Amino acid sequence: MSATTSGKSGRKIVLWRHGQTSWNLERRFQGSTDIELTDAGVAQARRSARLLASLQPDAIVASDLRRASDTAAELAAVTGLTVSRDAALRETYAGEWQGLTHDEILEKYGEQYAAWKRGEPVRRGGGELETEVADRAAPVVLEHAARLPQSGTLVVVSHGGTIRTTIGRLLGLDSYYWEGLGGLSNCCWSVLGEGARGWRLLEHNAGTLPEPVLGDDD
Repeated sequence: MSATTSGKSGRKIVLWRHGQTSWNLERRFQGSTDIELTDAGVAQARRSARLLASLQPDAIVASDLRRASDTAAELAAVTGLTVSRDAALRETYAGEWQGLTHDEILEKYGEQYAAWKRGEPVRRGGGELETEVADRAAPVVLEHAARLPQSGTLVVVSHGGTIRTTIGRLLGLDSYYWEGLGGLSNCCWSVLGEGARGWRLLEHNAGTLPEPVLGDDD
């Protein structure tokens, strides 16, 4: 899916989800648990890194959890950039949900899960609210973006939930609507571009390089 501008020059933020882990395959809630990439996840990161390198990024910042840091390292290897790591970019801490499969969460915390899906502010498993995740992650992204040169590109390597909440915050959306952005597949990314009225979503859940849109109101 893409929603691109007609080419306004400005800074760009690429929010890149980490590669596959064994817990992803098992549909097990990872949260802030430090799970490493599978061999397939490393291969995903290498393929995506070659694509993203062609955007000539100016900086890379990543969650300090291994699955994100190791994904970022693949881009660093082909660009020569140094990766900055920040714990504020970690995935949502979800307390007792962490380590449980999707089915186990539904069985043990069905009402809590349903309330979260309805858009209510829920501390899943006794953990963080989505707004609290945005409170810690979005300022870090903006801080690094502010250091970019004109028309520069920042790559942020993080996690699906954290990326979604950060995008929602940077777009100025009410938190109720953040779920509407949908999830990111492993090693796919979203792109925000700087516009006249703030940040604008250019690409979402992309696995190929962004294409310019001509006449986006047609």
